[in-house]
Amino acid sequence: MYHPLRRPEEILAYRSLKQILGAKPRFLTVGPKDNALTAMRLMAEKNIGLVLVTEHGAIAGVLSERDCVRLLVLAGKSPELAPVADIMVRDVIKVDLAKTFADCLKLMHLHGIRHLPVVENDTPITVISIRDLLAEAVEHHAKIITELERERMTMLTSTA
Repeated sequence: MYHPLRRPEEILAYRSLKQILGAKPRFLTVGPKDNALTAMRLMAEKNIGLVLVTEHGAIAGVLSERDCVRLLVLAGKSPELAPVADIMVRDVIKVDLAKTFADCLKLMHLHGIRHLPVVENDTPITVISIRDLLAEAVEHHAKIITELERERMTMLTSTA
């Protein structure tokens, strides 16, 4: 039986972020001086879990829904009075656009995070989430299953 070798881009782990992202919408930002309530409303309105905090076009930090809950709500602080700069994560783990699916998964697992800002030449392009990677994996595996089923049917009909 003939099994052609797969090209690297056909192997999920080696798929580049450029291939995965396609036309993914750009990221949403807030400023460090904005209040946390503004950031929370933006995340709720756009149904996203993280915003980039930018200053002069560069990433100054990130703020997630979890950060807001843990650092504000559970601490009994007022989101209207808390500037984003007080609760944002400053040590941002980023990924370059040239990296792969496997690189993203490894970084997310290693740092216990669910979102990665994607940068090119240190300029933010978008944010990729664990949900995006999961969707890519589901789509990839569905394609592989279809190929295997087609191959199986070809083998069954050629031996009959």
